[in-house]
Amino acid sequence: MSPIRPKTSGAPVRRSNPGVAGSAVAGFPAATAMSPAQRAQGICLRLLTARPRSRAELAEALRRRGIPEEIGGSVLDRLNEVGLVDDAAFAEVAVHSGHRHLGLGRRALSTELRRRGVPDEIVREAVETVRPEDEEQRARELLRRKLRTSTARNASTLARKLGGMLVRKGYSEALAWRVVREELSPGDWSTEVEPCPD
Repeated sequence: MSPIRPKTSGAPVRRSNPGVAGSAVAGFPAATAMSPAQRAQGICLRLLTARPRSRAELAEALRRRGIPEEIGGSVLDRLNEVGLVDDAAFAEVAVHSGHRHLGLGRRALSTELRRRGVPDEIVREAVETVRPEDEEQRARELLRRKLRTSTARNASTLARKLGGMLVRKGYSEALAWRVVREELSPGDWSTEVEPCPD
């Protein structure tokens, strides 16, 4: 004899969301129960855990997630007070990393910081920490590394490739051209070479 089953209307049975239930059991409020300020703070902390970000980047992330501007601004002010959001510190780290690890020149560093919403005054102060002699030395290091792997044999072609590489990295054309001329051996200059293009 088969067991008796309760009669159903045929409508699908609605199941509870295990994710929300699990969160409640674990002591975390459901997302719908959080205030906009709590949501904003959670968003910022998650983003900052992944990598450093400027205040403008965080503000844009909050805007895209529907957080009102006044609430987002208040949360960012609080994070600034406790040292979690600091554009000056962010710019300092970005300049050091970009210059030493990516080989970026001062112009490229400025462009990148402005793209990420850092105020002009902070950008100038951060980029000024890269001394002209340090920038030149980094340009020479990049050029020497490139020379070791270059297959160009023509002086003009080689110079343009090297100079173009430095300009794309954010070094001024004047610096790039001077470094190229000084680093290439005299034997490479049997033909006249025009200045590298921007």
